[in-house]
Amino acid sequence: MLNGKGIVVFSGGSAANSLVDVFEAVRENKDCPLSYIIPISDNGGSSSELIRVFGGPGIGDVRSRLVRLIPINPPSPEKSAISTLFNHRLSSSSSTDAAAEWQLIVSGTSDLWHDISSAKRELIRSFFNLLNLEILKRSRPLSTFDFTSASVGNLFLTGARLFSGSFESAIYLLSSICGIPDGEVRVIPSINSNFSHHIAAGLENGDVIVGQNNISHPAAVTALEMPTVVQGPPQGNRPRHSVDHTDDVEDANIPGTLPTLRQRNIKFSKEEDEDLPTRIDRIWYINPYGQEMLPPANPRVMSAIKHSQAVIYSIGSLYTSIVPSIVLKGVGEALRSTAARHKILILNGSLDREVGPSTSPFSAFDFVEAIARACEQSRGHAWRPVLQTSHSDDTLSTSVATSPVSRQGGLLSPGMQTHFASHPRSIYRRYVTHVIHLTGEGTPYVDREHLASVGIDCLKLYGRKSPKGIMFYDPQALIGAIEAILGKKGDAMVLSRSRRNTLDA
Repeated sequence: MLNGKGIVVFSGGSAANSLVDVFEAVRENKDCPLSYIIPISDNGGSSSELIRVFGGPGIGDVRSRLVRLIPINPPSPEKSAISTLFNHRLSSSSSTDAAAEWQLIVSGTSDLWHDISSAKRELIRSFFNLLNLEILKRSRPLSTFDFTSASVGNLFLTGARLFSGSFESAIYLLSSICGIPDGEVRVIPSINSNFSHHIAAGLENGDVIVGQNNISHPAAVTALEMPTVVQGPPQGNRPRHSVDHTDDVEDANIPGTLPTLRQRNIKFSKEEDEDLPTRIDRIWYINPYGQEMLPPANPRVMSAIKHSQAVIYSIGSLYTSIVPSIVLKGVGEALRSTAARHKILILNGSLDREVGPSTSPFSAFDFVEAIARACEQSRGHAWRPVLQTSHSDDTLSTSVATSPVSRQGGLLSPGMQTHFASHPRSIYRRYVTHVIHLTGEGTPYVDREHLASVGIDCLKLYGRKSPKGIMFYDPQALIGAIEAILGKKGDAMVLSRSRRNTLDA
């Protein structure tokens, strides 16, 4: 019998996949459900082609987590084959070769079907065939589906979603096929929608970058050269971008959708990220016309937080993997009011483009503040930088100008002035109570005294360095650190067991 209070993990896809076994070990020890909250704003890679033709959410991170969660014990040839199938990507060298490879899969003659039972093979193929029919129906002389580098798992999820009309149903089906224990582990999309949801980033210099791919990994033409960047801050409900009405290709997107957000197979490289000119100030969602909006979170997200004993912000891209889920309407209030005593940030072992530029890299406190700001934004509260602070036992008071103004230049309401004028010391601790971090070259700087002054505890761990010089967590040390925070078997015992990998707490 599982305990009622679960563990909630906010994460993206690939980076946090490396910690799945860590979270599972903690879940087993606490004998409770585990919920992964995954954003659906990804519009890069092969997801861009699915979004262009079928609309719908960015599903790559959801698929990646579901397949990573396939149980490996006891070992099973079929489970291994299913993992290989849904993780497989079609040819990246030729659209013709990719399309031919897809037809072998649809027909059931591909080698990828080996070791998958007949009943499961035919069930999976039925959704592939449905998707194939939908692709043919949407083909036009000027617009055919490009299978290059397409993820087979993403194609399956899209076919299942189109069949059922429900993204959550498609997730349930893939989860069942993958054999993920029902009720123990849940993969929850941050927004439950059949529509695309895109994000924009406002930089400190006033520039705006539109689209998750352009924020995290600029395409062949850099994000700052594309028409998805606008100079200056947004004003009211003025559209941030002009809409190109000359595009006469039929697609599944809502009329007015920005052309730059429905490109074909957006390519990017994770190895050649260029610096942003200034730091990211905040992230928001946009409607098809480029205007800011605040969509509500999936009700299951709020329920998971409400019934949690702990919240974990996993490693991954801060502004495109974590913030898109917590900035949604309702999430900030849920995190603020949950009875969960522990809200743990697992700090990245390296710094990426989103937490720069390299001349001004984020510290651990900057990560914490970004999360707190996003949660307050979710609640409809703006955020004003601290000008000067005075410490007391209970309050971190912020002194503001006599006539405070918002970041857009407008006067703040008296209520908002009060909100800014006195931040409780626990404003940060309401959303983050602990930071687990590594030490070493390239890791974010951690000022433990500064974090302690706002009520946040730190645990510093030894890690291991990759051939590229990036620091990674030792799984057993990380399990021990999380369990020490959660109180598994007493803090002293756990820290003693992990002493080899723990510098100090």
